[in-house]
Amino acid sequence: MKDIMGLMKQAKEMQAKMETMQAELAEAEAEGVSGGGLVKVMLSGKGEMRSISIDPSLLKEDEGEILEDLILAAHNDAKAKVEQLTAEKTQELTAGLPIPPGMKLPFG
Repeated sequence: MKDIMGLMKQAKEMQAKMETMQAELAEAEAEGVSGGGLVKVMLSGKGEMRSISIDPSLLKEDEGEILEDLILAAHNDAKAKVEQLTAEKTQELTAGLPIPPGMKLPFG
């Protein structure tokens, strides 16, 4: 019975740490940049777009496709940074736990 109580305590501690991590990620921001800084996208740690900045030099008639590509590239850059941040936080949280390689936890 002592082992079960210890496991229950560890599970509650892990849940509290997960909630803290999720709150930290929600507050985090990642900036994605493309076109040498001409387009910038800011995402929350949950992947929600918070802002976008477009250099006025890109706002030319008949060049919409270039701008669209730069926006996508900046968004993907920011998304990759959010995913990296999430992976780092998850690794910190699970350090020392006997989790099989490749197993994904139910959050993020």
